[in-house]
Amino acid sequence: MQSYEGYYENGHFFPIGKTLTIKERRRAIIILDEPAHDETITKRIAVLEEFFEAIDASDEEVPEFERVNFARDVEL
Repeated sequence: MQSYEGYYENGHFFPIGKTLTIKERRRAIIILDEPAHDETITKRIAVLEEFFEAIDASDEEVPEFERVNFARDVEL
């Protein structure tokens, strides 16, 4: 038997620190523990909210940026 620690969000399980590979048709047991709370994530969300509030409060025009695809192959 194997166990993985992670968190469940929006219908998906996210293991912590590992890539999870499960063979098809395996019996699984899910034990839900207390809600995940990461102080770093909470701080990052607060900073992003403050950033967007500052943009909304500003009377300056927000520039448009070109969309970027970091997954594409690029030759340098």
